[in-house]
Amino acid sequence: MHRYRELHERSRDGKIHWFDGENTPQNIATYGFLLGGVFGAGLFYTLTCVDAKQFGFFIASLAVFHFLEYLATALFNPHKLSLDSFLINHSSQYHLAHAVGLLEFLVEYWLFPASWNSFGWVNWIGLFLILVGQTCRTTAMFSARHNFSHHIVDAKEHDHVLVTHGIYSIMRHPSYFGFYWWAVGVQLLLLNPICLGLSVFWLYRFFSDRIRYEEYTLLRFFGDEWNVYKAKTPTYLPLIP
Repeated sequence: MHRYRELHERSRDGKIHWFDGENTPQNIATYGFLLGGVFGAGLFYTLTCVDAKQFGFFIASLAVFHFLEYLATALFNPHKLSLDSFLINHSSQYHLAHAVGLLEFLVEYWLFPASWNSFGWVNWIGLFLILVGQTCRTTAMFSARHNFSHHIVDAKEHDHVLVTHGIYSIMRHPSYFGFYWWAVGVQLLLLNPICLGLSVFWLYRFFSDRIRYEEYTLLRFFGDEWNVYKAKTPTYLPLIP
């Protein structure tokens, strides 16, 4: 009730509250509309344009990724829900990675138009990895439900349990596995050899540090239950056992 009362009061203060970073219906609708437009534009480009179809696939998959991040949070963690749940404002490094990736794609498309106008086996591998990565990440969020969080928590909540069923019975960190291969797939789809190498290096550093700290907190929360689960369940992430 407090949340609805606050929204009601804000709507009557004479100001237009839009693009203000608040998790309000108007901002949610705008973000959703824009993501839908990006997805539609990507799909339209892929279906109607002959040149560089991988660009259309890329922007469509990007829109799907951010939409599903918000949807899963809204379904299972409404108390944690915010506009940041779209992960559009993920980090400056995330924005830089996409900007540099697009720059490399455009430069190489300009230099080697014949190669970049065809959709070959490397592009198909990239698209396949994007689909696998997205499926694994979304499945992980749906399996963990309220136990999933975009941020590592330092204090155990009363209803926090160690999730070991579903996709978590196959791998320890399926959401990280999904994002890793989604990101690698994007660079393969766009035929970005330089950004592919940089992405693999950065993703390893990021996830190795994050997993080390997260598993430290999980050991504190669940003790021997975590040790048993960790011993029998790999991550399937390169160089991270």
